[in-house]
Formats: sequence, C-alpha cells, structure tokens
Amino acid sequence: MAFVTTHWSVVLTAQSQSPAAQAALETLCCAYWKPLYAFVRREGHQFEEAEDLTQEFFARLLARRDFDAVRREKGRLRSYLLVSLKHFLANERDRSKAIKRGRGERPISLDEIQAHRRLALEPVESLTADQIYERQWAMAVLDQVLARLEADYRANGRGLLFDRLKVLLANEPNHPSQAEIADELGMTENAVKQAFHRMRVRYRELLREQIAHTIATPEELEDELRHLIAVLRT
Repeated sequence: MAFVTTHWSVVLTAQSQSPAAQAALETLCCAYWKPLYAFVRREGHQFEEAEDLTQEFFARLLARRDFDAVRREKGRLRSYLLVSLKHFLANERDRSKAIKRGRGERPISLDEIQAHRRLALEPVESLTADQIYERQWAMAVLDQVLARLEADYRANGRGLLFDRLKVLLANEPNHPSQAEIADELGMTENAVKQAFHRMRVRYRELLREQIAHTIATPEELEDELRHLIAVLRT
C-alpha cells in the first residue's frame, strides 16, 4: 500500500471516523509496521509477542486518534511514533501478562503485515533498539520510493526499462553495463544513459515527496533527508 496519500498534516487532523481518515491511518500503519516491530524485537520481546505488541500499538493508535497531542510545528512522524511506542511498551510492562492483548479491538486489515510475518529479524548486538528502528525506517522509506517509481514506469508502459535500469539505481554487484542493457533493449547506449539519468532525477523527486509526507513543515525537509542518509551510513 503506497504511503503517498498519508500526509502528516492529514494524520494530525484525522480525528473523525470518516473512511478517508481511516484509510490514511491504516496506510500509516502499513508503512511503519516493520520499523516499529524491529524496535520491539530489539527490546527483547520474542517473535509472536513482538507481533502482538506492534499490532496492539497500532490498534490503539487507530482507536484513540490522539494525534492532536503533537504540535504541528514540531511534529515529525518518525519521532512521534517511536516516542508513542516507547510509552506504550512502558505501560504494557505494568499490565498483567495474563490479559489477552487486542481483545475487543477492531482488527486492522493490512496485507503487507503478512509479508513480514516471518521476518527474520534477530537482535543485532552492536545496535541499540533506537538504531534498529531508524535503520528499518530508512529502508521502508526507500522501499516506498522504489515502489512508486516502478508504478510510474509500468503505468507508462516502460516496465521492462524499469526492470533493467533498477539494478543500476541500486548499484547491485555484477550488474550489466549500460552498453549491455542497450543491446538487450535495442537502444543506443546514449539513450540508455539518458533514460537512467531521468530515472535518477525522478527517484530523487519521489524521495523528497516521501519525506515531505512525514514532516510538519517544509523547513524540516533537508534535515530529515540528511538524517536518512546518516542512518543508512551507520
């Protein structure tokens, strides 16, 4: 599910029970489930317990809609969700373990959760829970950007070109050269070079848009982009 329709400004004001607000919040859950789950795992919770806790966190978030607790001028979605999760886990530690989590809550239909159901994420001793969360957040952002880029190409009948150029974008090992791609697609090498340049430009545009959806003010964009790059370098 694309994150493009869930702007931070929409999330902050999504206090109603409207279908649009519900769809926005469920999209939010889908995009951030994996990073928050990774944080819970690094905190020492076993696989199934971590899944339950993460699911319950989002269920309560959807039920309360208490986003008005965040001041718009200071709200960064990434930071707000992590702080909220920490508070949730602290409260859960005080609850009886005999209480079944999620009882009576509306189930969240998120297809992508199933894709991560057997997520092979084990604690990394050299990283803290916060660092693991940040890394998973950064990877989730890049996955969302690549998905949007692919959708653009396929919608315009350029799916094959995307498939061949994405390996260059990811700089995968042993990737084919631009000359080899040109020969395969029946293009000139210069045409492939120009196509790849346009892909990189569009990728950067989509990355900036994706980050813009998760901050409160435009002034925060460059800082958040620098933060993402720093996280990926760790």
